[in-house]
Amino acid sequence: DRRLRAPGRGWVTQDVDLRAVPGVPTAGEFGRRLFACRAGRAIVPHGHHDMCTGFVVLRGRWRGRHYDRGETTREHCVLQPTIDRGFGPGEGSTISDHRDNVHWFVAETDTAYLFNVHVAGYDPELGGAPGRMYVDPAGEVLAGGEIVAPRMSSAACHAQYG
Repeated sequence: DRRLRAPGRGWVTQDVDLRAVPGVPTAGEFGRRLFACRAGRAIVPHGHHDMCTGFVVLRGRWRGRHYDRGETTREHCVLQPTIDRGFGPGEGSTISDHRDNVHWFVAETDTAYLFNVHVAGYDPELGGAPGRMYVDPAGEVLAGGEIVAPRMSSAACHAQYG
């Protein structure tokens, strides 16, 4: 907390070295980091390909939204909302290609911290390189509640939602 200060805009992250913890893998695509945001700032809406992540709230409150990703093209992806609620200390969530693939967290308190663990390249059957996909969940809402979310560049998504 003393070394990781939440910025006025966007978020800041810090990698966490867990090599001293017995049994924790340290090679390959296993990552861990802290996220810090001020009220109203966000971990922007994005999905992953061939990546699992888990979040635990360490301090503060976040509004977390998750979506199952359906049809995906170069221009958009179809999202089905699955979670929209507040998350407080000790609460967490997970995402994968198989469930709740797109997520978005907005800090609700002056400072809010999340601890994240991610594993990239976990499913060789998915093909392609692990990575992120940024989306605009304010797209067209279909009759069944699904959202046609335009894909965005990282810079555009951070400018709009960060």
